[in-house]
Amino acid sequence: MAKPSGPEPRLLALGDSAWTLEFGRTIHPAINARVMGLANLIAQVRSTDQILSCVTDVVPTFRSLTVHFNPREADATALGERLLALAQEDPQDVRQGRLWHLPVCFDADLSPDLARLAEAKGLTTDAVIQRLLAATFRVYMLGFQPGFPYMGGVPTALHMPRLPAPRQKVAAQSVAVAGEMCCIYPWESPGGWNLIGRTPVVLFDLHHADQPAMLAAGDEVRWYAVDREAHDALTTEIAQGLPREAFLQAPPP
Repeated sequence: MAKPSGPEPRLLALGDSAWTLEFGRTIHPAINARVMGLANLIAQVRSTDQILSCVTDVVPTFRSLTVHFNPREADATALGERLLALAQEDPQDVRQGRLWHLPVCFDADLSPDLARLAEAKGLTTDAVIQRLLAATFRVYMLGFQPGFPYMGGVPTALHMPRLPAPRQKVAAQSVAVAGEMCCIYPWESPGGWNLIGRTPVVLFDLHHADQPAMLAAGDEVRWYAVDREAHDALTTEIAQGLPREAFLQAPPP
């Protein structure tokens, strides 16, 4: 058995039909890699492991994995012990997540907090945009709304707290930052993050029955800037059926 490279995983009961395995208390790519590694390992062995046959779902977060199971079919104690043993093997996520190249428009009416962020950091808006475009963002988890990605990777120089009071309405596909995190709002909703742009990309679509959410934990995102005309043209193309796979290709220089 390999020696774990991080803190000892903790096994926590979540009601009578789920276990949570906690790998740490901070947001860090190495901790998230252990989370995703265990999720992948469970997926690989559950069909041949009688103890794991009761598992109905696994839900990764920044630093933990929740494993849901059917309590009528499970030996909960044995399942918890089996999960902890698998976690002790310290599986790492070696699967290469997808790298998405997503367009974002930074026009002032689509980025109401961009100028304020730049002023707070003593930068021009162009300098802020260039730092964002140079960064690679890791999708740690989905939550809050269907398809809503929590992405780490905001450059330290751009860290900003959430708004003192959330907006009652944030437009769908708004790109926002808070602290070290970046997100995209898939739906119109309230929100307290700093709005810095908007993407035409639709993040949740039930027409994709196998995977309605476009992004998944373990994926990475790189932004490229588009003007309003290109943003609107892509909005139309996406509505007409432009495949998601188009955004796996880097844009022309």
